[in-house]
Amino acid sequence: MSATNIFYAQSGGATAVINASACGVIEAARDSAPSIGTVYAGKNGILGALKEELIDTSQESAEHIAALRHTPASAFGSCRYKLKNPEEDDSEYRRLLEVFAAHDIGYFFYNGGGDSQDTAHKVSVISRKMNYPLVCIGIPKTIDNDLPFTDNSPGFGSVAKYIAISIREAALDVACMAATSTKVFLLEVMGRHAGWIAAAAGLNKQQESDAPHLILFPEIPFNIGTFLKKVDITVKKYGYCVIAVSEGVKDQEGRFIHQSGLNDSFGHAQLGGVAPILSQSIYSQLGYKNHWAVSDYLQRAARHIAAKTDVEQAYALGRAAVTHALKGTTDIMLTIERMTGPGYHWTIGTVPLEEVANAEFKTPRDFITEEGFDITQKCRHYLEPLISGEDYPPYVNGLPDYVRLKNILKPKIIDR
Repeated sequence: MSATNIFYAQSGGATAVINASACGVIEAARDSAPSIGTVYAGKNGILGALKEELIDTSQESAEHIAALRHTPASAFGSCRYKLKNPEEDDSEYRRLLEVFAAHDIGYFFYNGGGDSQDTAHKVSVISRKMNYPLVCIGIPKTIDNDLPFTDNSPGFGSVAKYIAISIREAALDVACMAATSTKVFLLEVMGRHAGWIAAAAGLNKQQESDAPHLILFPEIPFNIGTFLKKVDITVKKYGYCVIAVSEGVKDQEGRFIHQSGLNDSFGHAQLGGVAPILSQSIYSQLGYKNHWAVSDYLQRAARHIAAKTDVEQAYALGRAAVTHALKGTTDIMLTIERMTGPGYHWTIGTVPLEEVANAEFKTPRDFITEEGFDITQKCRHYLEPLISGEDYPPYVNGLPDYVRLKNILKPKIIDR
């Protein structure tokens, strides 16, 4: 293969550790020179290839690249952009390959969730049809933890840690004022169809009286009467009630409790706002003063409290992408495999991209209690290792010292 450069792109919502994967890719590529040339990162994800806006990472110092490991968000810019169906219009794919050929790119690494893995698979298929030598590798990333075939997804462990800590701290606050003030607190977390993030709140519960007293999962049909009765019983028993609610909670007919009416570029409904709806019901039906909060971007950007396991896995997957690329392995997504035996150990595996595309890994029913408001011991056993360990970033003047790259674009060849 004459083309030796890598095109790396970040896709979808950012995470606290996606840049750790980028760090792994770039450092492994530099270690593999001259077998691998330059890593070009797409400015704003796949749009960087379509617009021939390629960030030349060779212009960054080793120190700045290393600092990516402890810097949140997407250092090169990300996007939510769905390529056209190649069977109807393959012009975007032809454009990608045109840009790749012009810049001697023989490796395509797409760092994202299910939709991104679908895109990587389609690019792989088209490149073969057009006889363009391209190795396509998906690097998993999603805070929702809903990618199949991998034990967990980088980004999730740090969100899980943040939510479990937030529930613990907020519950202490509510409990100390419940006698004369707020008696119910709701924390709305992300999770469209999978309740993994909401489940993570349950890690705080060490005994029956601990928060969260209720967890609302997308996998469990919501009944307002049952919910309000449980809230009332909890307040009367403990003096207060703390609730973790997934944004994707659905009613008995499978309809989201709340959605804005807007869709993102992948066609998914924009969610958010279930907490204030439940808050209003609690006050109007039970009369309890309550507060609600939406963790929103805070949960996925919280690198200051990232899980060490999460950081290590994200970085290792980035390095593994280069290792597999040099072997010529293509049309795969890298996976994390949990090993059997005492303690928590993991290794990196692979799965064909076509098996991953647009599939979802939801919270198993046996991870949720029969009543539907809490996690089981089996779920706890799965989750606890994923939030293990601390990996604090360096601090300067009391604040995390995150890196900002120069992000110098390679001169255009096609669109000059």
